[in-house]
Amino acid sequence: MTEQKSTQASHSAVVPMTIVAILFFILGFATWLNGSLMPYLQQILRLTPFQASLILFSFYIAVTFTGIPSAIIVKKVGYKNGMALGMGTMMLAGLLFIPAAKTQMFAMFLFAQLVMGTGQTLLQTAVNPYVVRIGPEESAAVRVSIMGILNKGAGIFAPMVFTALIVSNFTGLVGQELTQENINDMANSLVLPYLGMALFMGCLALAVKFSPLPELVDTEDHESGKGDVKAVLAHPSLVLGVVAIFLYVAVEVIAGDTIGAYALSLGIGNYSVMTSYTMACMVIGYILGIILIPRVISQQTALSSSAVLGFVLVLALTMVDRESTVIASAILVPFGAGAIPDTVMLLALCGFANAVVWPAVWPLALSGLGRLTSVGSGLLVMGIAGGAFGPVLYSLASGSSGAAEGQQQGYLVMLPCYLYILFYALKGHKMACWKKSETSSAVSGNS
Repeated sequence: MTEQKSTQASHSAVVPMTIVAILFFILGFATWLNGSLMPYLQQILRLTPFQASLILFSFYIAVTFTGIPSAIIVKKVGYKNGMALGMGTMMLAGLLFIPAAKTQMFAMFLFAQLVMGTGQTLLQTAVNPYVVRIGPEESAAVRVSIMGILNKGAGIFAPMVFTALIVSNFTGLVGQELTQENINDMANSLVLPYLGMALFMGCLALAVKFSPLPELVDTEDHESGKGDVKAVLAHPSLVLGVVAIFLYVAVEVIAGDTIGAYALSLGIGNYSVMTSYTMACMVIGYILGIILIPRVISQQTALSSSAVLGFVLVLALTMVDRESTVIASAILVPFGAGAIPDTVMLLALCGFANAVVWPAVWPLALSGLGRLTSVGSGLLVMGIAGGAFGPVLYSLASGSSGAAEGQQQGYLVMLPCYLYILFYALKGHKMACWKKSETSSAVSGNS
């Protein structure tokens, strides 16, 4: 009888998990599309590196401002309606790209990005609990891993679609001075794809709204007062973990979303697919992490190894010759791919180094929090704002000219981030209290 109930439960979870899987793919698609959109708009609008970084800033900063309101909305309307509202908001963002493209107004593009980030935050707030609670608790980790692979896998697919639908007609213009006619053609090419995206989002929102997706019922009171926030801030391992997540998302977005702009500065015609390289490396790292952790290596060892590897890759990236293609010739050319500069390959390989950081930091940061776990999780989520500030800092370090040399050296800003992640892996997650004197007095009092 127990086996029969288990089989029925697993069958009943198939449709909800399929819907959730589609939503996670959409989230990844919308997120990593920025890696192709950013250099494309940089061409059309003649943006400086700093201005181009605002495209990413306006998308990721939405997490900071709309995270708590999204949680309130989901609590009021329910998880399923929250998903539908999130998709509806993303549909609105897709429609906003049409007047932005027609007017070629940078501010309109930024507003569309902000709305897209808002919709994604609302959708994430509603869909993430399903991954844990829609099936058996003992298999939750497997479901989280599958959704992570889908999310990053969408990052491989999105730049290819963007390139096929939009960029492929204009690759011959890379490195050339654009005429107004060229700019108009490139801007207008955004209209139909984003209209199609908006219609798809709208249809999916309706499908989710009227789907057989069961509503989750919260049996616990998740409201936390100022006392809980103050209590959780007394845990250094959590607070330092929030900083680690902030810096990790910063380097993840720099590696994934600026690689196209850097490739454009090198005159690479297929610059818009470069994000796919970084995401492919992340997916490989993600799969290896699932296989090896904790069977072969611990979370702490995986985290420290990732930090060291990221530091070495970035250091090499800033030092090697931009004309060299040794790495691609050894890894890609034998399989029929083109030879791209080593600096671009090293940046893409940072995706492999970054892959296990997120899943490793979370359990280390939340360890021992007990009833404060939900509050700690909320603070960790806010660390996603690092994706807004990382590219801005990189653009300032790259200089205003947008030259390839300046952009190459701009990646030095990633080095302190990896050093901090290494500190957290080796020491930060072990810290039990802030003041050393408290530990010392406690020891002397017991002696």
